[in-house]
Amino acid sequence: MPALTDEGRRVVDGLAQRHAFSREATEHMLVAVLNGNGHMAQFSHSEFGGSGQWMRGGMTMIGDMFNNYLKGRVDSLCSDIASQLSNHGGLYQSGSFQSQSQSGSDSQYQEAGGLRGNSSLFAPDPSRNWWPQDLGQPNALGNQNQMHYAYFAAPRRLAVKTGSSVWVYDTLNHQIGGFAQQQGSNGGISFSSQFGTIDLSSLPVVSRDGQAAIEPAMQPVAPSMSIPEITTPSTYAPPTQATNSNEGDVIAMLERLGDLKAKGILTEGEFNDKKRELLARI
Repeated sequence: MPALTDEGRRVVDGLAQRHAFSREATEHMLVAVLNGNGHMAQFSHSEFGGSGQWMRGGMTMIGDMFNNYLKGRVDSLCSDIASQLSNHGGLYQSGSFQSQSQSGSDSQYQEAGGLRGNSSLFAPDPSRNWWPQDLGQPNALGNQNQMHYAYFAAPRRLAVKTGSSVWVYDTLNHQIGGFAQQQGSNGGISFSSQFGTIDLSSLPVVSRDGQAAIEPAMQPVAPSMSIPEITTPSTYAPPTQATNSNEGDVIAMLERLGDLKAKGILTEGEFNDKKRELLARI
């Protein structure tokens, strides 16, 4: 359960007093409504008749199904909580990623808004707010397998966390709506936009773990292509650049290819082909 700020505790105390529930039960319902983005809540607490579900403007179900008086109190509490949360901007999720599970079935992942960033009700959780904070609040969050995604529409950025590393990509003119991790040895990652299905590797890398990327930006590729066309130093370096400097750039590119191979974006054969091409330019 996310930690409340002083203001969050005052809000919970006020809700508990108005609706005659304990503070602990009220906080439980607050998080449940928040997880339901203010439209629904799934809860399980003895003061609410056990397990139940609430839908805004719709049905309310509790374990004590014939206790209409308690059902009305639960509905009133949830509606009040939803209104309180809407008065604290930035808590509700404005979008979500579509991701594909390993079993192949589609699933939707959404984190509670109070866990996404700064909030006057909830204390920030650094383990969940893993993206660079200068990007602001994400428009959508998602995860699949061991990868986490955060999409920022206004600055056109996509943050991807793999293990302990955080990569930031330039989304160019894509409006991202979902992700899928392909099965097989390469484990490639693709995303959907208004242009169709695109490989994540086609996006230019802006930074990794807070360090600006040194390689030239990669251009978008057609959806049918699995590997971006990597611009080698010889295509953009000034004619007067020294040979040893060019060799250093090639080495940097080889290191970048190694990272792509380690992430499963490049296969062994694709990596070796690009490696031979770059070594031929030294």
